[in-house]
Amino acid sequence: MGGRHTERDPEDALVAHLVRFLTELGMGFAFVGRQYPVVVGDSEYRIDLLFYHCKLHCYVVLELKTRKAHPEHFGQLGFYVSAVDDLVRDKEFDGPTIGILIAESRDRSMVEYALRGYNQPLAVSTYAGLPDRVRELLPSAEDLSRIADGVPNTPQTTA
Repeated sequence: MGGRHTERDPEDALVAHLVRFLTELGMGFAFVGRQYPVVVGDSEYRIDLLFYHCKLHCYVVLELKTRKAHPEHFGQLGFYVSAVDDLVRDKEFDGPTIGILIAESRDRSMVEYALRGYNQPLAVSTYAGLPDRVRELLPSAEDLSRIADGVPNTPQTTA
């Protein structure tokens, strides 16, 4: 309708090309799930895409947005990272979960302010908040932008 897309549209495209996507993400990524369910309290939430990084020994939450990144997206991403840290990861063997937001676009100043208050490793087309060791093993900001840009646009459907 009117050229708008649902958040599931790019997710569907990414999953349809999962092997290519994993290859482009880089060495060590393993696909865990799509719309991965986590139950917090009496509510179920769904993470767009969940990966495990075999070299870093940690989970990677990938959140997809079809519009410009907004501060509330970091709250959602931080929530998912915390939930995976507490409910999914093995604290004895796995490192802290990493969160990556891929959005249509972003305002660098907003991202800087939004990330400043987080102690969790979160990124949106930038790796300023990630440790060097982690940054080297993850796709670059340019790679993520290229991957996101390569997602075919499909019209939103209504039921």
